[in-house]
Amino acid sequence: MNILQILPELNVGGVETGTVDLAKYLVGLGHKAVVVSGGGELVKELEAGGVVHYQLPVHKKSIFTIFKMIPRLTQIIKSEKIDIVHARSRVPAWIAYFACRKTGVVFITTCHGYYKKHFFSRVMGWGKRVIVLSNVIGRHMMDDFGVPYERIRLVPRSVNLERFRYIPPNEKKSDYFNVGIIGRITPIKGHLYFIKAMAKVARVVPNLKIWIVGDAPDSKAAYKEKVQILVRRLGLRNQTEFLGTQRDIPGILSNLNLLILATTTQEAFGRVIIEAQAAGVPVIATRVGGVVDIIEDGKNGLLVYPADPEDMANKTIRIFKDSELARRMAEEGYKRVKERYDVVKMAEATLRIYEDALRSLNILIIKLSSLGDIILSTPALRAIREKYPSVADHTGNLTGHKISFLVSQEYKEVLFNSPYIDELLVADFKNRDKGLLGFMRLAGQLRKRNFDIVIDLQNNRKSHLLAWFTMSLQRYGYHNKKFGVLLNRRIKDEKLAIDPVTHQFRILKMLGIDLKNSRLELWPLPEDEQYIEEFLKAQWLSRNQRLIGINISSSLRWITKNWPISHIARLCEEIARRDMRVVLTGTEKDSKIASALLETVKNSKPINACARTTINQLACLIKRCAVYISADSAPLHIAVGVGTPVVGLFGPTDPLRHFVPTETAVVIKKELACSSCYKSHCKSRKCMELITVEEVLEAVNKLLK
Repeated sequence: MNILQILPELNVGGVETGTVDLAKYLVGLGHKAVVVSGGGELVKELEAGGVVHYQLPVHKKSIFTIFKMIPRLTQIIKSEKIDIVHARSRVPAWIAYFACRKTGVVFITTCHGYYKKHFFSRVMGWGKRVIVLSNVIGRHMMDDFGVPYERIRLVPRSVNLERFRYIPPNEKKSDYFNVGIIGRITPIKGHLYFIKAMAKVARVVPNLKIWIVGDAPDSKAAYKEKVQILVRRLGLRNQTEFLGTQRDIPGILSNLNLLILATTTQEAFGRVIIEAQAAGVPVIATRVGGVVDIIEDGKNGLLVYPADPEDMANKTIRIFKDSELARRMAEEGYKRVKERYDVVKMAEATLRIYEDALRSLNILIIKLSSLGDIILSTPALRAIREKYPSVADHTGNLTGHKISFLVSQEYKEVLFNSPYIDELLVADFKNRDKGLLGFMRLAGQLRKRNFDIVIDLQNNRKSHLLAWFTMSLQRYGYHNKKFGVLLNRRIKDEKLAIDPVTHQFRILKMLGIDLKNSRLELWPLPEDEQYIEEFLKAQWLSRNQRLIGINISSSLRWITKNWPISHIARLCEEIARRDMRVVLTGTEKDSKIASALLETVKNSKPINACARTTINQLACLIKRCAVYISADSAPLHIAVGVGTPVVGLFGPTDPLRHFVPTETAVVIKKELACSSCYKSHCKSRKCMELITVEEVLEAVNKLLK
């Protein structure tokens, strides 16, 4: 793999050290490691380890500089043939995000801080994988920035144990009790509270020495002066040393008897804690952020509340007086560092994230409606799953590719039990997602899921807009006059006389997926079958009696598709004469039609199942039929999906474009001058009226044989 890390600078610090350690580890395994930064003290060490470094002003918080750096970084990505860009700070992340959009390279972020909730920080949650240093930061990114849990990866900071020498507290030889605080001198690091605590400690520990390691940035020079004034005012001048920025942290720690972390705000992790523990230094830290992931109070360190110098002082004195406690905490701290925070473990975990991000795709299929069309999409869904499989690892979690399916609320049931979907997303355009605000809310939710591929099988204006709003780099569908330009992987819809499954596979062909099996599928549960058995038993249907299903209505909107009710009544009578039962299916709106039909038939007793079943129960009912008769409608496709022989009645629509041919199907259509008109209303409706009862009976007999 070719990995590029980008960060503001390469001076001394936890982010910088972790970047160097990871880059050197990658080179050691034979990968290419590239780092882009604004330069710094660690560049020489980086390049000595075989890492390629580019110095760019990616640390400058200027919108003009950010835009200027995007093409520069894009060129580096192309020339170095980068596979993954790993951003470790917000300004570099903005540059990297847009460069990755232009090149199609995987974008990953690591959240090194507890970011304020504003737009500038949002980019840290836009990575395909979002690495966090602690559980607190992970929860923060989910709650405040809406990052889905499945994109979060926990990788704590690490320490290179080879750089540190473990010295037990009782073996340190010094005339002084050295207490240190290490970090930039800024208000959030709590130096003022630390100094106040040390003033109390000095009354009990006469040989106290206070080491302040780190310096203040130029913008915090006044704060550093305030700390120095407080040291003098509290009479600690002779006991305190301001050591400034130090490169040799292992050397500093080898001389400390206690490290204190006094941070007052949410600390992302606290790398200096594990560095101290690697050197055998007991630690006192404030109970903030990721610190609580590292320290178990009383076992491998002591916790105090932020901005509480009294508690900090008391626990410092406790460690000074209790050498056995200091020894136990140092031993336990070192043990946990070896188990959890070794640099090799961090590098291995990060490498696994890289590999997972490259080999796994997050795929969205859009098919909002209607019921019949969703059933017709099942061969495409099955083929996509075969192309992009997911497998369960040793823990039972799914790895590999993830497939999500977006469907309208009314039709979600048909996909509930599909084995080809990892996540079913539901659009409720009648309620929750109604109107422009609802639509934009839905679009925003899809955007947060960071899809790699979007396959639009709906191909209307709404679905094309939703596909575009996902910001996916690959959006597949038909180039039609319904905002098809919003798709960047598109094929012209030529209105060919091909069946709907073949029509969908023209899109999938662009993904290298060929049509091998056009079988439709449904996935009812055993309880659905049990319901139908009990329903039919209550209708006095014997198990051996043949059942013929008739769908009495196609659609209220498409009344031209409906076969005349008078024809259906005559057919019921004819079927009854042949010692078979008829079951009528339809929606709740068809119930009145069914009731009227039952009153007209004298010599047969049709079973009225209109509005008596769910979609999956209807599938079980149709499966129970010996033959099913329907006009162009969803139940016709359900029958094909469950393997029931069908008689399809077509009028205003073309069966070549709306029906999947099978060996157990008979299609009846009258070829008239106006066929196929695709009109939802017509005065004559001759195309359906001319289909005779005798023709349908002949087809039924043929299928029964």
